[in-house]
Amino acid sequence: MIEAVLWDYGGVFSGSPFEAMAGVAREMGVDPQRYLEIVFGPYDHDTDHPWHRLERGEIPLAVARAEIQDLGRREGIDSDPFHLFGAMSRGGGGPRSEVVEFARELKGAGLRSALVTNNAVEFRAFWRRSIPLDELFHCVIDSSEVGLRKPDPRIFELALGRLGVPAARAVFLDDYAGNVEAARRVGMRGVLVTDDYAAALAELGRLLGR
Repeated sequence: MIEAVLWDYGGVFSGSPFEAMAGVAREMGVDPQRYLEIVFGPYDHDTDHPWHRLERGEIPLAVARAEIQDLGRREGIDSDPFHLFGAMSRGGGGPRSEVVEFARELKGAGLRSALVTNNAVEFRAFWRRSIPLDELFHCVIDSSEVGLRKPDPRIFELALGRLGVPAARAVFLDDYAGNVEAARRVGMRGVLVTDDYAAALAELGRLLGR
């Protein structure tokens, strides 16, 4: 029986930052996979890439931005991560009301819930007011606050500990396949969220027997 649902933020409650940056790469005529590697690093690993250090709260956004731009310049690529903001705005980066309502319904039905997000200190004020956190989650695990980021298993274990639920009784939703696989290795069920997020909600509903 599933007792808890753990949710990612970007790509689940809002449009995917990975898709947004891949779109930027295509507009520039750059290979999207290589562009994502430069800007976000090898995202299914936890490394010393500037974006990873930013998400662990180790360096400020300005430092991460400068280092990522330098990585791109070595290959003649404009890798300014600030392109993400424009791309998200053009793609309608607001909250997905269907996901918000489903999360609210599940919490109201008695399921434990947590938000587990890789994020940056500088983004905190914006995303925290974009959805009603207290209505949707029992706890929020922000990578930049706890010094851990997905796919490090410790961030999932931290969330499960705060919820008081074993991994075998929890399910995790994320838009990045590597993070979903990491959650499965911890023992949770995993649901990959794509642009067809209604399909992910339907899969979650099946896992919950709804």
